[in-house]
Formats: sequence, C-alpha cells, structure tokens
Amino acid sequence: MNRPFKYLIGSLGLIALNSCEASNATQAGQPNVIYIFPDQFRNHALEFWGDESFREQVNFTPDPVRTPRLNQFARESVVLSSAQSNCPLSSPHRGMLFTGMYANKSGVPLNCNSSRPISSLREDAICMSDVFSEAGYDCAYFGKLHLDFPTPNDPQRPGRYVEDRVPAWDAYTPPGRRHGFNYWYSYGTFDEHKNPHYWDTDGQRHDPQEWSPKHETDKVVAYLRNEGNVRDKSKPFFMMIAMNPPHSPYRSLEDCMEEDYLLYKDTSFDNLLIRPNADPNMEKAQCAPYYFASITGVDREFGRILDTLHDMGLDENTIVIFSSDHGETMTSQRTDDPKNSPYAESMNVPFIVRYPGQLTPGVDDLLISTPDVMPTVLGLSGLEAQIPGDVQGYNYAPLFFDKDASVTRPQGALYLQNLNGDIDTEGMVQNYFPVSRGIKTHQYTLALYIDKNTKQLTHSVLFDDVNDPYQLNNLPLEENIDIVRELCAEMGKQLNRIEDPWALEKILENQYGIIYN
Repeated sequence: MNRPFKYLIGSLGLIALNSCEASNATQAGQPNVIYIFPDQFRNHALEFWGDESFREQVNFTPDPVRTPRLNQFARESVVLSSAQSNCPLSSPHRGMLFTGMYANKSGVPLNCNSSRPISSLREDAICMSDVFSEAGYDCAYFGKLHLDFPTPNDPQRPGRYVEDRVPAWDAYTPPGRRHGFNYWYSYGTFDEHKNPHYWDTDGQRHDPQEWSPKHETDKVVAYLRNEGNVRDKSKPFFMMIAMNPPHSPYRSLEDCMEEDYLLYKDTSFDNLLIRPNADPNMEKAQCAPYYFASITGVDREFGRILDTLHDMGLDENTIVIFSSDHGETMTSQRTDDPKNSPYAESMNVPFIVRYPGQLTPGVDDLLISTPDVMPTVLGLSGLEAQIPGDVQGYNYAPLFFDKDASVTRPQGALYLQNLNGDIDTEGMVQNYFPVSRGIKTHQYTLALYIDKNTKQLTHSVLFDDVNDPYQLNNLPLEENIDIVRELCAEMGKQLNRIEDPWALEKILENQYGIIYN
C-alpha cells in the first residue's frame, strides 16, 4: 500500500494485532515509533550494500563488515542511499534532529560542553518528542543525549558538575529539559564503553559495568515488556535509542565485545580499509578492527530489539528507523578527524525505515537532511498537522509511501562547519564562527572555507562524486566555474532561507555565483 498514512487509518482496524498490547490508541491507527541512532556509524559500514539487490544503487564498495540483522532489516525497509548529516558533529546533529531546525536556530551550533554556554538545546523549542507526547504517546529516551550546556547540577553531588574535568562535557538533564520524554535513562556524553553510567527518570545514577549497547538494549527490552510498570500500555510509544559505539574510543577490548573483535583481528589493515582514499599505514588504521567490531556488536543489539518487537506482536504496527548522527573517516583522506568534514565518510549516514504493510521496501536516493528527519517522522506517524510552524526541514513522508508522490525533491543538502568564536577572559565561548559552508548534490560536493578575520575564501573542496566516488581529486574552482556557480546559487538560496550567518552577513556574496535572495 503506497498511500499516505492519513488515508489508511480507517482500514487499519481490519488488521489483526497479535498482541495483548493492542489499545484504543493503536487500534485507532497510531503506530509505535522507534528511532535508533548509534554514534559515528557511517553508511558505508553496512554489509548489504554489497548484496545483489543493493549493489547497483550505490557507486562504492561497502566496508568488509558483518551486519546480518541490518541486512535483513534493509530488505524489509525503505533504504536511503544519500542521507546527509549537514553538520556532522554529535550535538549540532542532535539539535537539528530534535527540533527540525538548522544549527543557527536550534540553539546548538557547537558540541556542548561547559565552556560553550551558547550551545545548548533551546528550552522553548518544540521538539519531536514534545509533539509525540502531546499526541498521546508514552515517550522514552535511552543513551547518549549530548544536547545540554553542562551546569553544576549533579543530583548526587549538588552544586557540582557530574564530572571533574574542565571543561565538563558530561551532563545531567533535569526533568524540565527532557522535552516530553516521561521515561528517562540517559547521560550527556561519556566515552568509556564498558564503564557507562546513566541517570534514570528520578535522577538516580546507575553504573552497570557492561558494554553500553548491550545494557541499553536490556533496558529497552524491559521497557517494551513493561517490566516494573514503567510505561502506559494504553498509549502508543515513541522511543529514541542513542548508542555511543561505534564512536571512539576504538583501541582495545575495553571498547567492544571480544566475540566481535575476533571476527576482524586477523584481517590485515589493507583488507579492512579497502576504500581507495584510505591509508592503512596511518597510526589510526589500528583502530579499524575495533571500529568494525563495534558496528557488528551494535547490529546484534539492534536485532535483539527487533526480536522483542516480533515476540510481543508489536512489529506490524511499529515504525522502526535506523540512522546515525554522523559518519567516521577511519583514515580516509588521511585525516585523523573522524567527522566535521564534507567528506562522504563523514556526511553520508544510514537511514532505513521499516513500516510493515505501509511502506514498499526498496532503495531511494532522496537527499534527506538532518532537519528533514523530524517533520518526516511526524509525517510517517500521521502527525503532519502537528509539525511546528518554526520547523525548517521538509516533510518527505509522502515519498516513503509513494516514490512518485507529488513532493518536490531536494536539489542539495547543505554542509555546515562551525568553530569557537570569541572567548572571554574566563575561557567562555561567546559566539561561534561559521568557518565553512557548502552543498552536496547527487553529483557534486562543494565546501568553501573562510578566514576568521577577513571573511574571505582561504580554500575549498570540490568533488565530482559520480566520476570520483572516493573524492580523490579536488577540482579547482576556476577551472570548473560553471559548475561552481550552479552549486553556489543553490547553496546561497538555501542559506538565505534558513537565515544562516553567511546569508545575514553577506559572506562571499556575488562571488562564485553566491546570491542571498
């Protein structure tokens, strides 16, 4: 059935639900929704891209990684090959994901820490979870949040930060900043994968001493089974699950499960880092087996969640989405920075949506941007009328129900990179500097970088991603001026629409075809 969900509500009453979970709400047609987004999981680390039914949809060879549960899930889902993380950093992505607004509007232009009071999720923003809560959903959040400006509010140590390093990165999120989530098992950011900690709904701290994706999946399964009466079974549920791995560190068995590491430990770096732009001689190459082990471990835990849905008879009326906040370069382009770049390994993320009986499985090259995710998820759930008016992203849900729907497809996805701006005498960041803006289309990737003082162009990247899929040849702007002008015109139009700093300050206006109107 390839019709928008709002036209299907009347017919859903004919579908037999195989679970005692069926309630008045779900019988009326409201689907459950699970959004799972492990950190730093690049699109290329999905094994199924090498399978016969998917291989022709992309122009790259996938990493030699094992993801059996995601392989099967993809065959049951709509899979986007070109989903883009516009500002490929943890906090800015999450701000855009939650609010449907770009980083200049969400309140989160930089990764959140205690030296950046300017970067924290806006309390007045209406987030995706707020909408689901208002629509009668039981809302639960599990795992990494990294959206708060850390303050001295440790529930166990009043008046102190939750960690002692300066600046503090980890944070406790009080109830007033949870944006509609009534069930809470989360933390700010903390990178000890086998020594994680969490604060629950009541602010109690938990230190489980086990690999975080496994522990979080245990909690998700317990929530689904309603152990301890933690959710209202008369309501549909909306869950966000933010696993930290395969995020760094990825250096030892303290970072992943041994059973997964054994799958890769005897494979040479040359045979793990098979992308032509990767350098197996870099020191970081030693991380590859641990990174891929984390991918496989996340795949297994994801499978456990799917199994629980199936065993409880909830899978037929549950939208499950698998994505990530950004990718991982893993020695590609000879950079040690895993993210925060316009390279495909950094920007291109998984985006896989399963909705049994409502979506026809297949691959689509929709250039979805991070701010589009919030309105699209609401649209998939039949809540398009509740999309807040200040959302800057677009609702592409009709294209998931019908690839030929009369919805204008995006011509490009913006690339944004921000850095610290002015810093006061106490080391506090006062503003941010928009060092780079660019655009990714189906054929090209362009990014322009400017000097902090002069606001003039310092360098650029331009790749023909069709003929140079591994971005090995940085094309000179002047020798490709017609292409550059076309790309800059689209970039300028989009930056102007979202009121980006480059548009407000007229940065590089009338150069290379940039016009802000």
